Amino acid sequence: MSKPLPLLLQWLSLFLIFSQLLYASQADLGTASQYSPPYTPSACFGSDSTQFPSSNFFAAAGEGIWDDGAACGRQYLISCISSILPRACKSGETIQIKIVDRAQTVASNPTRQGTTIVLSNAAFAAIADSNALSLNIDFQQV
Repeated sequence: MSKPLPLLLQWLSLFLIFSQLLYASQADLGTASQYSPPYTPSACFGSDSTQFPSSNFFAAAGEGIWDDGAACGRQYLISCISSILPRACKSGETIQIKIVDRAQTVASNPTRQGTTIVLSNAAFAAIADSNALSLNIDFQQV
């Protein structure tokens, strides 16, 4: 017959399990829409298109993450959770985007105003059907 673990070891085990659960849930929930070219000038980099990632996975920050311009250059992991359009999300797809602009001042209109993040067409299409107007997303700063 095995001996029960001492109380301290039981508490330590529970703490380790709880800390892993907290670590796994550090992402935030938000919404995303998309915008089309022209992507310059941008609030972060003006007309300098060399600041855009070659993958074309970039976005404009909504007011909730804009942080008075401190969001410029930040990178986020983004995945689609759901959309009003049935089966719009590409299951299991996560992309990394770079913030290059402010959603309030983008040169072209987003498909929906007031979202957390406005993705470039390429970034949006990588995680969802581009016919969707907006998405519910999971995002985490890298």
